[in-house]
Amino acid sequence: MLKFTPILIAIAYGLAMYHFSAWRTRRELDAASTELADPTLRALTDRMARALDIARIRVHIYEVAMVNGLAAPDGRIFITRGFFDRYRAGEVSAEELASVIAHEMGHVALGHSRRRMTDFAAQNAMRTAIAMVLNRLLPGIGALIGNGLMSLLAARLSRADEFEADAYASALLVKAGIGTGPQQSLFRKLEHLTGARGGGTPAWLLSHPKTELRIAAIAANEARWST
Repeated sequence: MLKFTPILIAIAYGLAMYHFSAWRTRRELDAASTELADPTLRALTDRMARALDIARIRVHIYEVAMVNGLAAPDGRIFITRGFFDRYRAGEVSAEELASVIAHEMGHVALGHSRRRMTDFAAQNAMRTAIAMVLNRLLPGIGALIGNGLMSLLAARLSRADEFEADAYASALLVKAGIGTGPQQSLFRKLEHLTGARGGGTPAWLLSHPKTELRIAAIAANEARWST
């Protein structure tokens, strides 16, 4: 039993940190967000709500300057003030911003935010176990190798979630009569909007898939649905 104690401690620590992070995130979002009231965007979210046969899709604006959308662990959808300002400035269309909302809804509907609690605890346990084994073979660097392996696994899981949320958003946008054109055009703008540059970093090291792979997957899904 004692030999499993470090793993059990890692699991307990992972769960505790997740719950603390979720509580802190919820408090920060509550203190710095307001419900989206833009009539053009509301009309688009209403179209998506009808496609899902639900009464309404609530979206909040999170008052931070970065360009991002997020799905909170409690299921709420947020667009950052920075993203909304780009829309108000004409750099992003209402339909493109609606595609972000659809993507974040995919994360909620597919259970990605909730599942990450289990993943986080399991990854901590695996990291501890790998480090324990490797430290016996490679003293001093076993923990580094374990951390590296788990970082690769976490990135792979994150990329899979992004592809799934993209597909959900595509299906919703098509059903709502918006189509995937805005979704694809927004991806072409994202590097400029966020200032991010994937550069030569291999796709398997990135937590988000490369832009061209996401666009290709969206186009392939729509073509398959149209046949």
